[in-house]
Amino acid sequence: MKRELTKYLGVYELKSETKKHNGKADGCFYITYNYNFKKVWEKVGWLSEGYSAKIAEQIRAENIRDIRHGEKLPKEKTKAPYFKEVATKYLEWAAQNKTRNGCDDEYRCRRYLAPVFDDKRLDKITSFELEQLKNDLAKKGFAPGSVKNCLVLFRQMFNKAVLWGMYKGDNPIKGVKLPTLQNQRERFLSYEEANKLLDELKSTSKQLHDMALMSLHCGLRAGEIFNIKGQDLNFENELINISDPKNKEARKAFMTAAVKKMLLSRKPDSPDEYVFKDKRHNSKIISISATFRKAVNRLEFNKGIIDPRQKIVFHSLRHTFASWLALQGETILTIKELLGHKTLAMTVRYAHLMPEHKRQATLNLEKAFNEKRNGLSIVPVQDS
Repeated sequence: MKRELTKYLGVYELKSETKKHNGKADGCFYITYNYNFKKVWEKVGWLSEGYSAKIAEQIRAENIRDIRHGEKLPKEKTKAPYFKEVATKYLEWAAQNKTRNGCDDEYRCRRYLAPVFDDKRLDKITSFELEQLKNDLAKKGFAPGSVKNCLVLFRQMFNKAVLWGMYKGDNPIKGVKLPTLQNQRERFLSYEEANKLLDELKSTSKQLHDMALMSLHCGLRAGEIFNIKGQDLNFENELINISDPKNKEARKAFMTAAVKKMLLSRKPDSPDEYVFKDKRHNSKIISISATFRKAVNRLEFNKGIIDPRQKIVFHSLRHTFASWLALQGETILTIKELLGHKTLAMTVRYAHLMPEHKRQATLNLEKAFNEKRNGLSIVPVQDS
């Protein structure tokens, strides 16, 4: 709908498509006049709020009179910040508050968002432009998860700009449908494959072997392993404190005999020192070494596999841990707690790996039914 000129000079009305007033479409009145050789628009108010075209005309006349005599100047509209200004502040915040010191956000912003939006003010970025970005990344072969990460980062940056008082306005990402992900890991290692992988890693990187062992035996994410410090190890009770997990809820992991022996050999001198460190820079590890991928390739675990859900990556070790638990009949609730999932819905995908557990439940039902039936002395019906 467009604003329509009324019979009053410089007064326009915009009819609402949804709002009603006295059984008719509600109308919003606007006035316009020149100031400093520029056309100024000013919203007056709605018919339902008691405004009318006549009142709007009076307000316009008063504004013009005040401007002419220097008693009133129209409010200068505060300009929205440039995207690059918001990005600078956001990345400073991310470096202090997000995992991996915000390096993932910094990379995505610099590589994909900045080239498109840096020189645009926030109020000039549209949903259509975000749709274009989504389509362009998809055409370049980016996985749906990668495209979604970029759009989610934009949403977070925009929301922070509003929260920090840098901008007032709606987030254009609201008009964009995020990609639907089908990236849940399906393949897990057999016991034989797991042993082969550990042996292969041990021959090339003892530290990577030990981290893989922790993921296989304790179900830890890579980031959780990177964050473990000396103070998180409780050898007396054979517990590992996971104090900075992905879902922000601390939990305990349990040491197996192999994990305990390995951690004892790696126990740092200082409680605040990381158990696993980047040896080149003597600092915290921020990503899994390419050595892992090379080991998997040598074993040909991913040979001929295109579907990323079927490929073996480091996260597959955590998935293997959960799958092994399901196969040995552990309950979904137990697996949920050990994985540190926030909701049970995240864990139910392992339920299909419990055939023996479900078979036994069915047999137990039959047993109870037969016992009850025999107790009632029900005579079976004879075929004629």
